[in-house]
Amino acid sequence: MLLYPGCIGITGGIGSGKSQSCSYLADLCSLPVIDLDQICRQLLDTGQPGWQALKKELGRHFFHPSGRLDREKMRQALFADEQLRSTVNSLVHPLARDEMARQISRVGGMVLIEIPLLFEAGWHGDIERIVVVYADPTVCCRRVVLRDQVSFQQARQAVLAQRCLLEKALQAHHVIDNSGCWAESCLQLRHLAACLVSEKEFFFYQLCENP
Repeated sequence: MLLYPGCIGITGGIGSGKSQSCSYLADLCSLPVIDLDQICRQLLDTGQPGWQALKKELGRHFFHPSGRLDREKMRQALFADEQLRSTVNSLVHPLARDEMARQISRVGGMVLIEIPLLFEAGWHGDIERIVVVYADPTVCCRRVVLRDQVSFQQARQAVLAQRCLLEKALQAHHVIDNSGCWAESCLQLRHLAACLVSEKEFFFYQLCENP
């Protein structure tokens, strides 16, 4: 049984363009968006549950003298250290999942959920429809280099730290190939939006019939 019927998960890999695609698709379909990256950032604000969990488990190593989390230091360490990545995910993912569920219940209808680590977290069986935004790994690396001002090696390390994007694409209900120009991706997203709008209308019809 699906935990989140009517929810469409948007995922991909670092540098694949999932956030831009999710925003564009939301506008086309007039759907609200729940952003798991934003949820996690808020959970790691000083004094919040995620911050408290990391402080207790990791000590002061990743924190500024003021107590604020050193996000850049943490980010670099996560890409380089698989064990640390597993530990942090085990602490933060349950908290993020709970907050996601609360936001879904407040929406009360069809919603787009941007979940960068949907497959890594093991949540893909709970979402009704999964859209993977794919891009060639080399393209992803180049985008990360330009966006984050890091070396190509650092970008490649970040890409390899996540599950293979092709494997994700093969498990998706829909795939947007964002390897090329944005105009080509927009055509794919418009086609997908037409399908989702029809499903949205049917979804709300079912809600009215079975309140």
